[in-house]
Amino acid sequence: MEAGISIFLGTQPELNEKIIGKAQRANVKYAFTSLQIPEETVDNYEKAVKNLANKCKEAGIGLIADISPETLKKLSCSSIDEVRDWGITSLRLDYGYSAKETADISKRFTVFLNASTVTEKEILEWEKEGAELSGFVACHNFYPKPYTGLSGEKVKEINKRLKCFGLQTMAFVPGDGVLRGPLQEGLPTVEEHRFRKDGVLLHLLSLHYDLGCDRVAVGDIDVSDRVWKEIGNLNGGVVEIRAEIASDYQYITDGIHHDRVDGSSYLFRSVESRKYRKKVPPENCVERREGSICISNERYMRYEGELEIARQRLPADERVNVIGQVAPEDLKYLPYIRQEMGVRLVNIRRFS
Repeated sequence: MEAGISIFLGTQPELNEKIIGKAQRANVKYAFTSLQIPEETVDNYEKAVKNLANKCKEAGIGLIADISPETLKKLSCSSIDEVRDWGITSLRLDYGYSAKETADISKRFTVFLNASTVTEKEILEWEKEGAELSGFVACHNFYPKPYTGLSGEKVKEINKRLKCFGLQTMAFVPGDGVLRGPLQEGLPTVEEHRFRKDGVLLHLLSLHYDLGCDRVAVGDIDVSDRVWKEIGNLNGGVVEIRAEIASDYQYITDGIHHDRVDGSSYLFRSVESRKYRKKVPPENCVERREGSICISNERYMRYEGELEIARQRLPADERVNVIGQVAPEDLKYLPYIRQEMGVRLVNIRRFS
């Protein structure tokens, strides 16, 4: 999975430039902007849009712009193709485009649609006009006003329906730094995320794994340094988990661990740990709690040296050494460390 950001014309250009720099360092590949926010008034609108798009282009960030025929008039564009030269690579089409126009645009841009309002009739009309639906992205709204966001179940339901047509999906989480005005109460798709702004990483993971969003992005202006680091890790396919680890087993923090493709709901099993080839005598073969970090000892024969993390409480096993414990505040990430997502263990104190 990859995480994107949002960026707005109403933000001071100097701050936008700093945010784009942070995003580039976090390996962000796409950013959303709306060119249709009534309260955003900027001097020389066309120049401001071109500058924003160009800064993203220089940083290797594809800009997704919410646009309509009226927007093009404001930008003095005779053709929608002109904005591509500015660095706008994707368009979230609002009202005002026929099925044929939408299909034609999709041959030159990645087309984003409003996930909450798109109908089966429209989808079939685009397909009839020759659109390749697998290249379309149904993008959920973010909701500035409290208690107007969707439930997680509703997002999941909409995504499931749209994926039946081959569409990709996208949604937003609120930030934990500079929140967009005028309300400054977060820009989530899922309402329950609004009041837990300290859980940005968890919300991004949940949108992807629990609710079926192919793309995820922060809706607000900026995030904390901690979250920028988490976004950078996420875009590298990694989640950092803090843990207590016994001194003799510090080597498990040296690399990134991935769960087996046929991963268990009981255990995370590190594919990479098979290369350790270390002799592991039996010790501390005790009951495993959720988040217990374990190594199979010599009694497990061919599995000796395999690193495991318990996803739930498991009985003691004389073949398994308990060598560490995931920090309580990071247990929530364990359900999402699977298949393509890697984990980097960060030792916070000695395990005993």
